[in-house]
Amino acid sequence: MAKRIVHELTYDAPLSEVAAMLADPAFRREVCDYQAVLRSEVTIEETDAGLEVRIDQVQAATGIPAFAAKFVGEEIQIVQSETWTSREHADIEVTIPGKPGDMVGTATLSESDGTTTETVDLTVKVGIPLVGGKLEGLISDLLVKALRAENAVGRKWLAR
Repeated sequence: MAKRIVHELTYDAPLSEVAAMLADPAFRREVCDYQAVLRSEVTIEETDAGLEVRIDQVQAATGIPAFAAKFVGEEIQIVQSETWTSREHADIEVTIPGKPGDMVGTATLSESDGTTTETVDLTVKVGIPLVGGKLEGLISDLLVKALRAENAVGRKWLAR
């Protein structure tokens, strides 16, 4: 079983500014701070193919349902890898090291009349019998919350 998420983030800025923001480690760290992660490491490097973004973060597992807590413990390490092959397209993989499952998909930027939309399309898969579907739902909800946080930080970032 798997759960698909398609979420749009809009910015009142041209695509070039949004792409530059997403390529800025300071922006990525600010998003982590906004989400009150316990620890994070952001690395962004240019490659021959484009841009490699890696965000390794640890979040507290407070407030998650009991059925999920026994799988993740007190902290959740989340590793987000983005491979930007152009300013408009990235392949995304999000993993929780040592835990079954992943999230894979894409991010696409498009501009219309000076407004840029980032469309994130991910499939969440958790390979645990009986509770996998529940965990996919929980992870999907957390992912949408993280995308909303990124959008809020991004709008403020671009307004500066």
